[in-house]
Amino acid sequence: MRSKTTIILAAICLSGVFGTPASAEDTESTHVTLIGLADATAILIIDGNKPRMLRIGQTRSGVKLIAVRNEVAIVEVDGERRELPLGGQVYSAPKSGSGSTITLAPNGNGHYVARGSINGASVNFLVDTGASMVSMDASHAHRAGINYLEGRKDYASTANGIAEVYVVKLDSVQVGNIMLTNVNGIVHPNTDLPVVLLGMSFLNRLDMRRENNNLTLKKRF
Repeated sequence: MRSKTTIILAAICLSGVFGTPASAEDTESTHVTLIGLADATAILIIDGNKPRMLRIGQTRSGVKLIAVRNEVAIVEVDGERRELPLGGQVYSAPKSGSGSTITLAPNGNGHYVARGSINGASVNFLVDTGASMVSMDASHAHRAGINYLEGRKDYASTANGIAEVYVVKLDSVQVGNIMLTNVNGIVHPNTDLPVVLLGMSFLNRLDMRRENNNLTLKKRF
């Protein structure tokens, strides 16, 4: 249980698939990371600048702290309220309707990874062109407020054989300053996935270009 007077700093260790964080071009959006919490106070890194301590009601660089509860900060980013868990990150909505881009560098394992959100909830993505849809486990679905049992039941082939899945509709999926709405997704309720697979239901709506080992994603419209 968190002490009323102790600030908790988030220590994020993303091993294995993550390794070195990806770089991103997201100058058209505000990027916020929550690294600490105390009563009525949050410590935020905004757009990569030095950490800032905000009390409820205070605003810094367009980010306003609305509330702090249960290891989560409610922030308002460029006029949009978002739920930010300890150690999590959010991006504001893109400021332009087209041409938004993000460039990812491969990590030590050659994978393209990025932090983003589903329905406003912060998640870690792994770009996977072999996945037909944005795919997640039950814990990621719960965090994003998705009642997957209301989705369409189906079956998918996995490394462990045929598995039961649920096809759902995601209100929003955001990576960097690219946000798409009404994206098809799959929830694997009986499989633990360390990341969310950013599959073709999202990627098919973008232009993808690889250059010098980097992967650039660009919103078409």
